[in-house]
Amino acid sequence: MMTDIEIAQKAKMLPIEDVAKKLGIERSDLELYGDYKAKIKDELFEKLKDKPDGKLILVTAINPTPAGEGKTTITVGLGQAMEKIGKKAVIALREPSLGPVMGIKGGAAGGGYSQVVPMEDINLHFTGDMHAITAANNLLAAAIDNHIHQGNTLDIDARRITWKRCMDMNDRALRQIVVGLGGSINGFPREDGFNITVASEIMAILCLANDLNDLKERLGRIVVAYSSKGEPVTARDLKVNGAMALLLKDAIKPNLIQTLENTPCLMHGGPFANIAHGCNSVRATKIALKLADYVITEAGFGADLGAEKFFDIKCRYGNLKPDAAVIVATVRALKYNGGVKKEDLSQKNIEALEKGIVNLCKHIENIKKFGVPLIVAINHFYTDTDEEIALITEKCAELGVEAAVARVFEKGGEGGTDLASKLCNLTEREPSNFKPLYDLDLSIKEKIEIINREIYGGKDVIFTDNALKEIAAIEDMGYKNLPVCMAKTQYSLSDNPLLLGRPEGFTLTVREVRLSAGAGFVVAITGKIMTMPGLPKEPAATRMDISEDGTITGLF
Repeated sequence: MMTDIEIAQKAKMLPIEDVAKKLGIERSDLELYGDYKAKIKDELFEKLKDKPDGKLILVTAINPTPAGEGKTTITVGLGQAMEKIGKKAVIALREPSLGPVMGIKGGAAGGGYSQVVPMEDINLHFTGDMHAITAANNLLAAAIDNHIHQGNTLDIDARRITWKRCMDMNDRALRQIVVGLGGSINGFPREDGFNITVASEIMAILCLANDLNDLKERLGRIVVAYSSKGEPVTARDLKVNGAMALLLKDAIKPNLIQTLENTPCLMHGGPFANIAHGCNSVRATKIALKLADYVITEAGFGADLGAEKFFDIKCRYGNLKPDAAVIVATVRALKYNGGVKKEDLSQKNIEALEKGIVNLCKHIENIKKFGVPLIVAINHFYTDTDEEIALITEKCAELGVEAAVARVFEKGGEGGTDLASKLCNLTEREPSNFKPLYDLDLSIKEKIEIINREIYGGKDVIFTDNALKEIAAIEDMGYKNLPVCMAKTQYSLSDNPLLLGRPEGFTLTVREVRLSAGAGFVVAITGKIMTMPGLPKEPAATRMDISEDGTITGLF
């Protein structure tokens, strides 16, 4: 079989204006970025505001192997399959980050015959949204140090600056740095660090903002440091939130692209789900709901991360009510959760599958806690056996959940029609009784403890002394009623990536708690999770190249 990029390069793309027409979008509502990409103008939101919403479907997953389990591939394939069975559908995805593209995990454009295109553009610079977010983040960082250098009228305590610089690349050397060296002309020396761009609060703000005014207000609320008296200092205090919004004026507009089968897709925003809230933008999702009968969106990593944050953060702020959820499972990931090494996952192992299937069972239980109907999509790999597939299907049936085998990687939309039909029947048969997991008026500690107990399956939460001080300070400032965004490993339900399957009774350690006042949540950092990843021993970048005629190779 051809590689992903070879398949994508043979795609017969429609001009983006023709893709837009499928959704009733006129050329005047688009800002073109070449022939096959466009941004949606703000005016379309106003035109469609009174139109009824379509049905919102969340695609989530079990805990993955390091290579991921095809959640985006299923999302794209399901959208294509909806069109195959005569439904008007649109896909809503996140944008890829250059960090994993050049590292190990890959991009976020799907795979095989269920991809969004133009694949090379999407996985590289796309429409420049990531760069705009990086620039806005670093303008704020520069303003902080400049303010101190120019006299520090806000009395910023250089030891309590919380805002970091960012770049959209995995670079472990930048996690902890010293800035301001070289004499007084270069400012005051202090410790600093970098986040990857998708972990920046600005990314979260862009994805949760309703419009440009909301964006500017949220940017102004960002707490960047504290004064010597312990008072919070914000981006508004530094008078740069307007300039930051200016840098993001185009980035806030959703991007329209297409799949290999010309199904429309809105791709916008890209926060990681292990260190941020892991969902595409509220704006893209809301406009999608006005444009189609079915909106297929996804949230990053397993349901313990992406789905929980989709329900408890994105749906709260977006006033969204999901109609159903799809849990993506693979034979290989369940065997991985059963203790099989990743190099042996292609070998038949019923014993390991039976041991690891408890991971899927836990995620099914978790989705049910939110009152959302669900179906399991078994993402088919060529090494899967009929016996292994049957075991997963039977276990789902025991839990009262339907399962469907999806062969969208190899067959595109045609390989997902069974899943699409069963999903449509589910939404007609079972109404959603969606409710968030916890009440916002609980304390920050109580919210974290509920997530650990109900979603992860843990028993106790240990808060470091530093975390307790940060929680107290956040609540004293009046931010007790914010939802919690957990930063946790994606490989385990616990904060220990080695505890696979369905660990129970473990202790979760919260080592740091950060306030994201602009985004509107509190980040609880657990275990050894880092907000600036590093490259692997053999980065994907070493296999990439471009020929004299412009042909790209090695990009998956």
